[in-house]
Amino acid sequence: MTKFNRRSFLQLTGAAAVTGAAVMGAPSIARAATKKVVIVGGGPAGATVANYLRMMDLSIDITLIEANKSYHTCFMSNEVLGGQRPMDGIRQDYTGLEKAGIKVVYDMVTGIDGAKKQVTTKGGQTFDYERCVVAPGVDFKFENYEGLDADVAETKIPHAWKAGPQTALLRKQLEDMPDGGLFAMVAPPNPFRCPPGPYERVSLVANYFKKEKPKSKILIIDHKDKFSKQGLFEQAWKKFYGYGTDTSMITWLKGTDAGQITGVNVDDMTVTTDFEEYKADVINFIPAQKAGPIAFAAGLTDDTGWCPVDKVTFESKMVPGIHVLGDAAIATSMPKSGYSANSQGKVTAAAIVASLNGKPVGIPSYVNTCYSIAGDDWAFSVAAVYKYDKDSDTIAGVKGAGGLSPMDATAEDRKREVAYAHSWYENICKDIWG
Repeated sequence: MTKFNRRSFLQLTGAAAVTGAAVMGAPSIARAATKKVVIVGGGPAGATVANYLRMMDLSIDITLIEANKSYHTCFMSNEVLGGQRPMDGIRQDYTGLEKAGIKVVYDMVTGIDGAKKQVTTKGGQTFDYERCVVAPGVDFKFENYEGLDADVAETKIPHAWKAGPQTALLRKQLEDMPDGGLFAMVAPPNPFRCPPGPYERVSLVANYFKKEKPKSKILIIDHKDKFSKQGLFEQAWKKFYGYGTDTSMITWLKGTDAGQITGVNVDDMTVTTDFEEYKADVINFIPAQKAGPIAFAAGLTDDTGWCPVDKVTFESKMVPGIHVLGDAAIATSMPKSGYSANSQGKVTAAAIVASLNGKPVGIPSYVNTCYSIAGDDWAFSVAAVYKYDKDSDTIAGVKGAGGLSPMDATAEDRKREVAYAHSWYENICKDIWG
């Protein structure tokens, strides 16, 4: 098991960029833009592709189409819910990309025609492309749950799994909740976008309650029987929130004990399962997930609800000429994280540049690090390096590379990881949006 210090982490952070550049060699520079790439979605995946395409090849005409003029990151959004960070602290805009010479169009994509190689928008614009990149994020399987739909999520029982208005709504609900109230979180089944991490969310809400509403309780109603970094989370919960005792602030109801989660009753503020009903003052219901709507509209999904891709180039297996990455793509063992999306974006940019310049595409490597903050001065992380294996056609973790924060880390180690997490946030946002 490998331990990471700040220097080795920062070196790893840049590894994906180095990998992408190494595939291509030096940037290709031309006087006139002759190659058109249209990118749909300005989140971590789409913005990274735009940024790195520009750095790798100045001859490419790059258009990024994004419905909103700003983007709120899912990573660090749990700190907003815990009262440790303002909403503006997770807001990013596209000024840096525009300054880099990328055309940013604020409009909603309504259609992608793979045969005509055209993207159309709600505003009536049409964009031709040689290569298209689609980073649609996730949507939710509301249909799996009685009483839950998009309107309920936006007004009463938020999932807050897309950072923005629902994050602000859930924070206000927690602030308005009386001391002694119950916050119930329905944790999603696999696979799901992370961050925001559900168990980090519980930790930071508990941290807020401990300071401001010490009589309050948290109930996790889970689809699953286990979760990533479970031992480290439970260690933190025991240390700070009495987990495992009669006075615990946090109760985790695992999947086999919860039974099938069937829905909600908005009027009674209850979560229903086939075993029980659980009444709460605030409910954070995170549904099962699937690829974003435009992925379905463009025919990029299969019967899993996700987007199968070539694991070297992230080109769609359903529609040639379109690359799908980020949360929506099926990328085997890589998590659906912002850092994975950033890493995949660099690899995809290199593959597109190679293709447009008639050069071979190299064998990519990827990196991912996930920080979890469980208290004011308490965090831990998991890091991994991934590589494409041609024989098995998989992207899998490299044995012996990366690692998990040790259980016996000191309090100073945990405090240092909080600082690393905040530094990572600033660095990766700069890397993505410029």
